[in-house]
Amino acid sequence: MKSLKFSFVVLASTGLLFLGACSGGTQENASTNKTETPATSATTAENTSKTETTSGEKDHDHKNGKDDHKHEEGKEHNHGGQVVESGQYHLELAAEKEEKGLHMHFHLEKGEKHEPVPDAKVTAQVQLPDGTQKNVDFKYEAEGKEYTALLPGNVAGQYQVKVTAEVGSEKLNGRFTVKQ
Repeated sequence: MKSLKFSFVVLASTGLLFLGACSGGTQENASTNKTETPATSATTAENTSKTETTSGEKDHDHKNGKDDHKHEEGKEHNHGGQVVESGQYHLELAAEKEEKGLHMHFHLEKGEKHEPVPDAKVTAQVQLPDGTQKNVDFKYEAEGKEYTALLPGNVAGQYQVKVTAEVGSEKLNGRFTVKQ
């Protein structure tokens, strides 16, 4: 009987230690995404991205051609969307629901000064809430210094968006979640 009790205590202790070791990660580790794929490992080896939802103010007036950005000193340049930092690049996606569908604004900026990159090829793979996939091509709008695209339809729910930007020989990836 003592042997059975002792075995049970040892087994329970081992199980608790195992559970503690498995859950020892941090939330930061869970939110870090690697942008490297086997096909692009040579050009994106240093591009490890971290997604963060920004809570800064958005002050866009695209209808009047203005693109004013308010940001606090020491904070990232913010356009009101989700941000992915990938090496020297700043990727940001903001989306707004419109009558015709989901209008997506994508900002691709380089360096500490967040200089716009106007000559990239930007595409997105979007998984709709019902699980279907759509590919979307973005076009650069010099007026707003951003890439834009319209995803037709008004399906409510959560959209998974993978944006790929090709800047010369570099390939950048950012993953975003949009809720409508």
